[in-house]
Amino acid sequence: MKHFDPNTQLPFELKISFDKLLKYYEDLKQTGDDFEKAKAERILRLQEPHSILRDGFDDESTLKEHQELITTILQDTFSDALTNNEIKAVSLPFQNIIFNSSERFKKIVKAAGDGFELKIKNLPESDLYIIACTIILNLHYGYDLSFKRPFLYEIPDEKGVMRYYKILYNADFTEVVPKKNAPKVTQDDYEELLDNFDNLDLWKEKFPPNSYEFKGFVISNMFDVTDDQSISNIKSTLIGEAKRKDKSFMSDFQNIFSSFLGIKDLKVGFSIYNKEDDSFERVYGEGIESFLLCDQDHLSCKNALCDWSYDLIINQKQFFSVSNVEKSCVDKEEMPHVSILNKQGIKSAILAPIADKDEVLGVLEIASEKPHVLNSIVANKLIDVMPFIVSSVKRSKREEENLIEAVIQQECTSIHPSVSWKFKKAAKQFLIDQHNNDGNAMFQKISFEKVYPLFGQIDVKGSSEARNLTTQKDLLLQLSFANKILEDIPEHLNMPIYDQVRFQIDSYIKEIETDFKVDSEQQIAAFFHKELDALFKFLLAKHSELKESIEDYFSKIDSNLGMIYYYRKNYDDTIALINKKMSSMLDEKQVDAQQMYPHFFERYKTDGVEHNMYIGEAITKEDSFDNIYLYNLRLWQLQVMCEMENEFYNNQHEYPMSLDVTSMILVFNQPLSIRFRMDEKRFDVDGTYNARYEVVKKRVDKAFVKGTTDRITHKGKITIVYSQKEDEQEYMRYVKFLQSKHVLGDEVEILELEDLQSVTGLRAIRASILYTDKEDQKFYTYDDLMATLKQ
Repeated sequence: MKHFDPNTQLPFELKISFDKLLKYYEDLKQTGDDFEKAKAERILRLQEPHSILRDGFDDESTLKEHQELITTILQDTFSDALTNNEIKAVSLPFQNIIFNSSERFKKIVKAAGDGFELKIKNLPESDLYIIACTIILNLHYGYDLSFKRPFLYEIPDEKGVMRYYKILYNADFTEVVPKKNAPKVTQDDYEELLDNFDNLDLWKEKFPPNSYEFKGFVISNMFDVTDDQSISNIKSTLIGEAKRKDKSFMSDFQNIFSSFLGIKDLKVGFSIYNKEDDSFERVYGEGIESFLLCDQDHLSCKNALCDWSYDLIINQKQFFSVSNVEKSCVDKEEMPHVSILNKQGIKSAILAPIADKDEVLGVLEIASEKPHVLNSIVANKLIDVMPFIVSSVKRSKREEENLIEAVIQQECTSIHPSVSWKFKKAAKQFLIDQHNNDGNAMFQKISFEKVYPLFGQIDVKGSSEARNLTTQKDLLLQLSFANKILEDIPEHLNMPIYDQVRFQIDSYIKEIETDFKVDSEQQIAAFFHKELDALFKFLLAKHSELKESIEDYFSKIDSNLGMIYYYRKNYDDTIALINKKMSSMLDEKQVDAQQMYPHFFERYKTDGVEHNMYIGEAITKEDSFDNIYLYNLRLWQLQVMCEMENEFYNNQHEYPMSLDVTSMILVFNQPLSIRFRMDEKRFDVDGTYNARYEVVKKRVDKAFVKGTTDRITHKGKITIVYSQKEDEQEYMRYVKFLQSKHVLGDEVEILELEDLQSVTGLRAIRASILYTDKEDQKFYTYDDLMATLKQ
């Protein structure tokens, strides 16, 4: 005997019973007219031998055994005249038990297919027990506790399109009876439960499992609400930011549109309208397509639409359909949107402008691979959903603008998140002052007192010399190509002017090789542009035998510079790649550092990467700063600088040319003040006394070890510049710690620096860096590393 779902735990036992309905017929037998009395008497007489229909049962076999009699008992609740129109059935709460269905309901379920299982869509199993308890409070205790929610069935039709049916329950023929073990629920219990919907244990304490008996049946009246539900789904899908970022967003969205329009296998696309360029642009997102753009990122509206469709979408802001794309391709010429749809195998389509008042934001593109299914009649249904799409696109546009603003702030200004609170505070006060003073207001000074600075840089060693060398190589290469062309001129075509040009080329080659000056590059570049280019163009026109070599010469010339840009490009690309990789690594490491203690951070690119950090209570707004956070950040900085060196040398094979880098940290013992300079849009030290720090920062990497011509920064070593003995003691502790971790080597020097302008008494710790082969954890000095790389 198969009982109803035993896995569903409830506070009551469920039994199908027709007792309340039969009592209605007992009353009707006494009070009804002759026809009603006769009907009631007949039903009661048929039921009388089958007391189980009154007492109740919980197995499906009894239901099947008495199906014909049950249909007779329920005849007044189901009209034969309406059975093909009404969507109606008898059911049992919290169970997928359906019986005595109307013919229309049977047809709907049959069309869904053999494997379809009928389930209520939005009835969470976690809430079933508590919902059942509220039914007991209402039916047995008489409380008016409303838990009305729209329950839905999702049932696919014969075309596979999902349709939605809202369920309304009639519970007139149900009753709830407490068993002997059921605790009585008091007013205090009721009031406690009102504030504890999510406390399942409390509900089970007041309503233990199976402590009540539910007898009867409910009549489910269903209504097709596919349109309303589809609109609601479209709205919720567009509103939910998390949903829009989901990989399945577009496929789900297309399924919703299929339900809304009643068409299987629809495709939905979007394109953004750029008013400035009068063009359509692709929307970048997971799975988002554009059928107007096809495989292009952007396209002029004039090339995407014909004059008629352009006027309709852009000017009149009205949608239109192409119900037969193939036929339109044959019948109508010069309709680019039809041609591009046909190219993608689309047979019918609707194009609808996403417009807010007078502004077109984009185009909604609905497509099908079947002709005629999308047409002007179907298109009219879009009127109900376009407001939600417009709202979503407007919100996305605002979000994109905010993201762009955030990128600009991150990449182009020095307003770090750690200090943005003070800028927001100042901006708010500026607006208040403007309002109170008729628009006359000044933006207040942004400064931070008593913050500790940290400065570090990883710099390309000898960058100026390296760039000069690449420039010389490019110039020599171009001069040699030019000389070769002149040497190939046949003797009978030779003219004195050619000899003069050859002489000039030889002179420039000698100058580059022996006495290359600052202005040599400009002089030779002017020679190429003003003399050689004109001469070679003349020879190209007059002497066909020189065509190949002259065209080869011009093919090697960079179109922007008008000169050969080979060795310099390798240098520039190497510098750019070093900056990119080092900046990216520093930014990534900074995320962890901010978690230790918030602080100001900025970095900028030169021939390498420099960074500034400031830490102190003025920045965090919190009374929590302690010197331990400063020491921690200093140790973090030293470790990260060594990691950046490792990252550079371990990946040196990725760079177009081989260069070396040097690393340096500047220690400043005393706190100082910084101020945001509005004209330069960056932070700088505030006050004359603090200016000493900036002087040192700008010049110290070029300083020499006292009494020598040895630069303080050195490849393969990290240099820590300081002025106080206590700084030396602190950093030597860090050095020893990092030596124990195989980050720094045994070679450590304590050095004095030559005096800088207005700055004396600087010293430095210079420690060798160990480079790690991460695959087998070998450690190398710089010399070992270079020898290994050359093997």
